[in-house]
Formats: sequence, structure tokens, C-alpha cells
Amino acid sequence: MTLRPALFLLLASLLVGCVSTGDVDPMSTSKGREEARDAYVQLGIGYVREGQTERAKIPLRKALELDSSSADAHAVLALVFQVEMETKLADEHYRKAISLRSGDARLLNNYGSFLYEQERYEEAAQRYLQAAEDTLYPERSRVFENLGMTSLMLKQRDQAKAYFERSLRLNSAQPRALLEMAMLNYEDGLYVPARDYYEGFSQLSEQNARSLLLGARLAKIFDDRNKAASLGLQLRRLYPGTPEYQQYKSEQ
Repeated sequence: MTLRPALFLLLASLLVGCVSTGDVDPMSTSKGREEARDAYVQLGIGYVREGQTERAKIPLRKALELDSSSADAHAVLALVFQVEMETKLADEHYRKAISLRSGDARLLNNYGSFLYEQERYEEAAQRYLQAAEDTLYPERSRVFENLGMTSLMLKQRDQAKAYFERSLRLNSAQPRALLEMAMLNYEDGLYVPARDYYEGFSQLSEQNARSLLLGARLAKIFDDRNKAASLGLQLRRLYPGTPEYQQYKSEQ
């Protein structure tokens, strides 16, 4: 999940928001209160980026004291409680944020990811589908990728494949979607597209146990013995205790 902007810019915006001129109290105007609220939210984000969730709560609480209907403050608090594994509180703040800004694709996608993490897959899918409705959302490809992963967990294999394909049409440089498409095509016996997706993944991401096993299998199918041996060696060296390595050994 991406949080923005950088911490120093957040702190700078806070300082700017607190500047006043003459005898005018900026907190006495609605604009001044909005600027202070937003600065507190940004400061909270900065603390979250640094992994200081306890400190983040202080400015976020102040933001809500200024404006209890701040969707951004509730959204960041939801993330704070998600990190702290306070799942009930995280859920409450996600729901509050969405109730205040119902069509926000970013909030819907983030809430969907929280629900996925809690293994509430059907609910996650509903939120992702809502997020996908925003055709101008710049991270829409990630939403479809998330829908693909959720569909896999729901045993909806064909639907997952369709979502991954749609995700990659929007953004072809997505390692997770590429690897999952490689896996699905391999399982279907479609080895040429499986190899193409796998090579796309390999150009963008470091290998993991699943990808090394798949790569070794594909190399063996295409009679590339050196590559198969190299990937197998990496699997043994990096992931010796994994089910993937045990599977690899059983296939030799």
C-alpha cells in the first residue's frame, strides 16, 4: 500500500499551515482549520511511513478533533490499527472513511486488501469491484490484480485468469499478475504462454520459491537443461526447507 508524500514535505506543509500573519488567528477561520486538519493528517502519514504508529495517533486524533468527518484521518487510522493488528478498530475506521467518501477507489481498494488479509474473501471481492468502477483510478490495474488473487482464494479459477488478463492489459509490468498467469497457463498445459509470462515476471522481480520451481519445470519442458539445473540449484540454496524444494526433488 503506497502512502504519500515524503516525510520532509509533510513536515514542511505542517509548518506552513501553522503560519499566521498579523493578529489573525488562522484557527478562527474554516480555511485555517481545514489546513491544520490536513497538516495533522499528513504528519500522521509521515509517522506511519516511519513505522511509528503510536506517534501517528497523536496528530490523527487532533485532526479528528478539528473535523470528525475527515475521511483521510479515518483512513490513516484504519491503516494504523491494521498494522497494530487491532482488526476491529481498523474495520470501524475503514467503514467510517468509506461512508464519508463512498466512491473513493483508493479507500475501497485499501479496505478490500484489509478484508483479504482477514480471509474475508467474498467481502474483499465486493470492495474491489466497487473500486474497479472508477475507470480513471490510476491504480486500477492493481484492483484487477487483487480481484484475481481473491478469485483464486474463492476457487474461481477462470474468473481469476480473466481478472489477471485485464490487469495486465492496463499495466503489463506487474510481477504478481505475471507469475500467477504463468502458473495458471502451466497448469492448463499451455506451456508457451506460461513461459512468456514467466519470462516477463523474471525481468521485473526477484525469484521466490514458487517461481523457481515453475521456472525449473518450464525449462525442463523446453529441454533447457542448464537453466533447469541453475534454477533448481537456486531453489536448493535459497529455499531448502520449502514444500517447493521438496516437490522439485521428487520430480528429479
